[in-house]
Amino acid sequence: MEEQKNSIGHNQFRYKVHSKWGNLSPAQYPVNNCHEMVMDKTGLLYLLTDETKNNILVYTKDGQMKKSWGNSYPGGHGLSISEENGEQFLFITDTVRHQVIKTTLDGKELLVLDYPKEIAAYTSAGEYKPTETTIASNGDIYVTDGYGHQFVIRYDQQGNYMQHWGGKGDGADQFDCAHGIAIDDRDKADTTLLITSRNHNMLKRFTMDGKHIGNIHLPGSFICRPVVKGANVYGAVFRSEHNQHAGSGYITVLDEHDQVISTPGGTEPVYISGQLQPQKQAAGCPFIHPHDVCIDEDENLYIPQWNSGKTYPLMLERIPSPQ
Repeated sequence: MEEQKNSIGHNQFRYKVHSKWGNLSPAQYPVNNCHEMVMDKTGLLYLLTDETKNNILVYTKDGQMKKSWGNSYPGGHGLSISEENGEQFLFITDTVRHQVIKTTLDGKELLVLDYPKEIAAYTSAGEYKPTETTIASNGDIYVTDGYGHQFVIRYDQQGNYMQHWGGKGDGADQFDCAHGIAIDDRDKADTTLLITSRNHNMLKRFTMDGKHIGNIHLPGSFICRPVVKGANVYGAVFRSEHNQHAGSGYITVLDEHDQVISTPGGTEPVYISGQLQPQKQAAGCPFIHPHDVCIDEDENLYIPQWNSGKTYPLMLERIPSPQ
């Protein structure tokens, strides 16, 4: 009982907060906005910050610094990891460079995608501010232009334009802040895309070729990107109630039926007649503006934060469920 009292989260997804897990020397390894984290298959964690002294900080799971690299991503925002023929690669979106950059795990640039001249709405690079990518098993690259015209743009593995859809609006296939995207392959027979429409407080589901299927409503939650791990979908909610409510973030966890089952740092999820009731930050929440969730094989969470006093990521240790 004492363990539950000192934890955050709900139901079977409760966590102990390690607030000093990733703390480093700001003089040696400064951060600005800690936007996103991914884990490679060896268990190393890659943090993307828009601090150009060291855009990528590589951690071990116990919070120790392994290495750092990168000084050319002033708008480093989205970070995804992919695998080709057994080798892993990073995809960085940069809202200042107006580009998507594919790199090796040690920072060698392999592919740069400029603004999509193939789309008539774009007349200059400044209109393109990509926020996220996800990479399909066949190598197709999906980009969300969450701070620009809010299209989802699809490229092949070589970076050739294939198609786009979306744009800003309230239509079924449109977005209001298409901030994040993930491939949902939990049903191997029916792989789909989950795409954030952050100001609509929802995730929108699409086929891999851009046909709208449905929505997951998350009232009160301004989610950055969905992260699919095992049977669950995780998301960092950077603000709650309204998008000008500073310092009101939390984490959300959905089950295999896309129902919210835990909200670490937020109010308990309540469904009435099948509808999730509006959520908000709970008292004593350890977060300010969480921006991403990275999950390890033990289902521990690593949380980088945006606009949070240049703090390093927090670690949430999963508390085993009572037998």
